[in-house]
Amino acid sequence: MKAVWYTENGGPEVMTWGEQPEPELGPKTVLIRVEVISIEGGDLLNRIHTPPSRTPFIPGYQAAGTVEAVGAEVSRFAPGDKVVGFNWNGSHAELFAVPETYAYPVPEGMDMALAAVVPIAFGTAYDALFTYGGLTADETVLVQGAAGGVGLAAVQLAARVGATVIGTASSPDRLARVEAFGLTHGIDYRREDIAARCKEITARKGVDIVLDLAGGKGKDALVEALRGHGRYAVVGAAEGSLPSFGFFELIRKAMQVTGISFGRDMHTPRVHALLADLFARVHAGDLVMPIEREFALADAVEAHRFVAEGHPFGRVVMRP
Repeated sequence: MKAVWYTENGGPEVMTWGEQPEPELGPKTVLIRVEVISIEGGDLLNRIHTPPSRTPFIPGYQAAGTVEAVGAEVSRFAPGDKVVGFNWNGSHAELFAVPETYAYPVPEGMDMALAAVVPIAFGTAYDALFTYGGLTADETVLVQGAAGGVGLAAVQLAARVGATVIGTASSPDRLARVEAFGLTHGIDYRREDIAARCKEITARKGVDIVLDLAGGKGKDALVEALRGHGRYAVVGAAEGSLPSFGFFELIRKAMQVTGISFGRDMHTPRVHALLADLFARVHAGDLVMPIEREFALADAVEAHRFVAEGHPFGRVVMRP
């Protein structure tokens, strides 16, 4: 099969395109003929920071396609079914093998490109806001990186429950685009003081929840924007650098910090039920996710570079 792989960490240029052996079909495996690959933030972070567990290493968390074959113990799927699959690597290929518990049925007639981008973006946002964040209608959430995939999902989900949604982006034009998704207040982080604006919006109280999707140097401003006993969800590091929290910093603010890793729970019945609901809502148009660009899988180097440097609005996908 054709696939993308690398043998060492680094920038997009470490990836190679060519032939690789097909995945093995275990007894509980669903083998997917890939149609659309969603490039996730973790795909980039792993390529930069996480040494490959084996080489050659085929990256990629998530892809949509048609079931090609199933293992002898698989009971929920059959060849020909439309699914989205998740695994910790392997999506950047023509064939993607996932455990049965990490495969999710796609509603009949749903656009496969839209299906491909649903689980991690919307599931991560949901868990950060509600499962672990406890967001309620009378609260204010700050979404750092509101124009990305998880950011746009979070803006919509928070707005749907009536919360006040503050979002940051890199320009007034991008903030104007996010407004259509339910943004209450926008902050241009390149020109405005995030903490000062949040204090102004909340009458000096500070925000109840921060969703940090960007990481990097902006962390200190987000902590300053948070109220005492506020909740800080560590979701991603789109900037590519990894900030840290100081011991006394946590005590001084009495803040609750929660690391969000939706992938750890994606095999559970709770998440299967949640994703079924999210697929249905996206298919019905109640929730939306713009796809900024599509690339051929053979152009994965260019696609990863665009995600890292091009500030895409929403998601970027590839097709084999």
